[in-house]
Amino acid sequence: MAEPRSLTPTQARRLRLASQRLLGSELSPAEVVRRFVAMQGQDLAAVLRAIAIRSAPGTTLADVRAAFDAGLLVRSWAMRGTLFVASPDDLAVLHAATGERLRRQEWRMCARRGIDEATAERAAEVLVAELAAGPTRRRSMLEAWEAAGIGTAGGNGYHLLALCAYDGLVRFGPFEGDEQLLVGGAPPEIADPDAAVDAALERFAIARGPVRADDAAWWLGVAKRPVRAALERASALERVRVGRDELLVEAGAEPVGRAGVTLVPAFDEWLLGYEGRSRDVSEAVLRAAVPGGNGVFRPLVLVDGVAVGTWRIPLVRGRAGEPILELVEPVADRTRAAIERALERWPHR
Repeated sequence: MAEPRSLTPTQARRLRLASQRLLGSELSPAEVVRRFVAMQGQDLAAVLRAIAIRSAPGTTLADVRAAFDAGLLVRSWAMRGTLFVASPDDLAVLHAATGERLRRQEWRMCARRGIDEATAERAAEVLVAELAAGPTRRRSMLEAWEAAGIGTAGGNGYHLLALCAYDGLVRFGPFEGDEQLLVGGAPPEIADPDAAVDAALERFAIARGPVRADDAAWWLGVAKRPVRAALERASALERVRVGRDELLVEAGAEPVGRAGVTLVPAFDEWLLGYEGRSRDVSEAVLRAAVPGGNGVFRPLVLVDGVAVGTWRIPLVRGRAGEPILELVEPVADRTRAAIERALERWPHR
């Protein structure tokens, strides 16, 4: 790579908004996820919104669910032991890179819960038989295990599902109403896993740049040195310097002009796609976004790429109510008015 060009912090954060496709795109939901490789998915409603806001204008949550129904997207346990949305091919690539280690980690958790090898093998057999008939509800899967004498209480069912997911036996796929169903079947075969992982890391950086190579290693949950080497070889990337930091962006990517108000949902890649979560977020906003440090990430309000507060959609008699704004940083009156208009127009409730 050539010597890095310099960007100001303002240019860097505006470029990140564009890379994240938070300033508009013409992508389909499946193309959005393909661009990101995988998107944080432990909160199902939030990840559907995260995909929708990065898709072409007019994309609805129903359109995003349709991509799952068509088999273009799945949701499963992947990096760092949490749920992500990805294409079936990319999930197989991620499992090739991390699945064996994460399965060992998951097995240790199962063993601590008293789940022995015979029970795990029997659970896998029951799961394969149940899913051979087609997609099924998670509750039905747990009931099938219970009927076979396999206890699922106290989180055991969750950990057995995760163990089966790392073995490539199950993933969340199509929807039935608002519920995502479990599907089985063999995962896609990856002809050259090493090359596929390198390509995935390149896409990770393109979708989140400016980004550090070490962010990619943290995200994938693997050693830093091979990730740095892979990104150094990536022809679609170039280095930039922001202050003392050397970061990666898509080659030729240019900063955009001033961005206005951007609303991102809970658990969004704008925040969770990087190891350093304080980027463009003050400590005060971060505390508001993760109240009590409990790992639950609230939706954020961005103004020109800087987080200024949180927002939420309350449930009123079981239905989504009007969004509520909770500003943390001071903003001008006209900016507050723009935020309130954006909340009023938020389409993905």
